[in-house]
Amino acid sequence: MDDSLSLGWAIAIVVVALWDITWKGIGLWRSARRYQTGWFIAMLILNTAGLLPILYLILHRNDKPEPEL
Repeated sequence: MDDSLSLGWAIAIVVVALWDITWKGIGLWRSARRYQTGWFIAMLILNTAGLLPILYLILHRNDKPEPEL
C-alpha cells in the first residue's frame, strides 16, 4: 500500500473528526441549555459528521434560551 495514500486518509479522518466534534459540541450545548432532550439524545448517539447538529442549529437559531433558574 502506498504510504502517501495512507497519510492522506489519516489526515482526512482527523479533519472530519475535528469538524464533527466542534459542531456536535455546539449542538449538544445548545440543546441541553434549552432542555430539548430528544435532540440531545439524537446528536449524542448518531454520528453524522456534523450534519445533524448543523441542522439543529439552523432550525432553532431564533429560539429564545430558557431562563436561568
